[in-house]
Amino acid sequence: MQKSGRSAVRRVLIVGVATVLVAVDGIALAGVVSSDPGVSPSFNGPVYAVTYRGGTVYVGGNFTSANAGGKNVARTRLAAFDARTGALLDWQPAADANVRALAVAGDTVYAAGDFDHINGIRRDALAGISAVSGALTPMRHTVAGQPSALVTGSGRLYLGGRITGVDGWPRTNLAAFDLATGELDEWAPSTDDAVTALAYAPQRIYVGGRFHKTNGISSTLRLSAVDTQTGVLDRTFVAKPVSQVFALAADEAGVYAALGGQGGRAVAYTRTGQTRWTRVFDGDAQAIATLGGITYVGGHFDRACTTTNNGVKGQCTDGSVDRGKLAAVDAQGNLLQWSPKANGVAGTRQLATSTALGSISAVGDFTQVGPLTRKRYVSFAGGSPTPEKDTPTNDFVASYNFDTTIADGTFDDGSGHSHLLRAVTRNGARPVMTPHGNGQALTFPAKCTGPTCPRLVLQAADTADLNPGSRPLRYGAAVLLAAAGTASVENILQKGHSAGGGQYTLQVDGVSGRPSCGLGGQDETVVHRARSRESIADGEWHSLECRRTGPTLSIVVDDQVRASIAVPVELSVQSNVPFRVGGKDASAANEQFHGSVDDVWVHIG
Repeated sequence: MQKSGRSAVRRVLIVGVATVLVAVDGIALAGVVSSDPGVSPSFNGPVYAVTYRGGTVYVGGNFTSANAGGKNVARTRLAAFDARTGALLDWQPAADANVRALAVAGDTVYAAGDFDHINGIRRDALAGISAVSGALTPMRHTVAGQPSALVTGSGRLYLGGRITGVDGWPRTNLAAFDLATGELDEWAPSTDDAVTALAYAPQRIYVGGRFHKTNGISSTLRLSAVDTQTGVLDRTFVAKPVSQVFALAADEAGVYAALGGQGGRAVAYTRTGQTRWTRVFDGDAQAIATLGGITYVGGHFDRACTTTNNGVKGQCTDGSVDRGKLAAVDAQGNLLQWSPKANGVAGTRQLATSTALGSISAVGDFTQVGPLTRKRYVSFAGGSPTPEKDTPTNDFVASYNFDTTIADGTFDDGSGHSHLLRAVTRNGARPVMTPHGNGQALTFPAKCTGPTCPRLVLQAADTADLNPGSRPLRYGAAVLLAAAGTASVENILQKGHSAGGGQYTLQVDGVSGRPSCGLGGQDETVVHRARSRESIADGEWHSLECRRTGPTLSIVVDDQVRASIAVPVELSVQSNVPFRVGGKDASAANEQFHGSVDDVWVHIG
């Protein structure tokens, strides 16, 4: 079943000029960040973790002070500063031991590491911290072992490390927590050795480390993929890296791994685990991140090998070029000329990127980058920033598979945007879950006439994220409808109304059971509708999709375009009416859907 989602693009704008570099084979590439370090604070001890939240950078490690503008300021293993100016912010939670991993979701910064207390309050190795005030959230757990990796997505905080249990419940190196409640989740895949890296992708958590088995399966050497909802091993992904995985990053093309071993390697894998490219270095690759189609690699290497061959001690045997602790690789695996040249032995420990800012951050043990002093943190800007927008672009902004409920009648948003669906009922209606595929679907009330009929609709809070404006729009669902369940109009999903902001809809029209897609603009009273000529009211599952691209609206049934109509290219949907599934509302005339629904999704951009 479809479960898709990416992190939301924050409302940030930065002015920058993209640096154009040349690959080793002479191909010019735009969008690589500048190799000149930006203005940033320094730290008096190692920095192990870094993450962005909009225009703010958060770091964690084993430092006790930060230096900004020539002034030392107390910061105990956690700090935050402006990503553009380097100005230190008044965010200063204090940890009593190492912070090894950070992640952000909404207004919360999550920290994991060796600590027992944050702000003098008991927090055993894991804490949620307000991204604004630095105060602790109520989330509190006892973690047996040493966490080392965090990632968020699908409404969860995922944790990896060398772990044996959480709150007395057995967990073998992996665990997850509900972002809405902070409670321990049932998600519990296992590995036979430490997990050192996690990366989120739609439907998958990539897991990397020292292990040889995931969920007891021996084909998962050091790198595997598990389902975001169930933790079940994804057997379609088989990679088998040659040495320990220190770091991971993921995008639509697949997953990127930073490896240690004999020298170090950065490897790009497809979604099935096939190797796309490999770059070899004379020391461990310990950090990896992607931005604008470029992969950035960090570690304690000093040189990049010109081929994939190296010797028993990691030295390059067929030639090399200087790449002090930092390097960049294009989408085809070509080594780029980008070379800021950091110093130190341990070098770069972690990288983070901001698509909105067009920048990257590196942390570790270095004290100098190029000719400039940059103690343990450095940033590079000048990539192609994402323009300021009110809504995410090129993103699944909502995704519901109905396999996970947070509370009775409340369903998780798998896109990671936290647009929860809540049941609104009338006349005793309630959500009924039925098996579908490897999970479950939601069945709405049966066909009924009269004022006492049960009515059920699922509704998300009003949010601008689900308004596409005039941008490309796709949305859809898997549906099952019997011939006996058809009516004049049955609403599968809808955002907005035809008057006041516009709307987009997916519905079934008439007793014949033919699906249609509707689109109305904020300044229009007419609804443009693309109708399929084929019925879906046959008691079988069908995938339905609506596509708006510029002047065209199409309906797609079971991956086949069934009808297309013209729509005004300037048509814009900007509605403050909530997103709903199964009906327009819970009233007696709500155009109730009388079948089953699964895998509801909305993609904008």
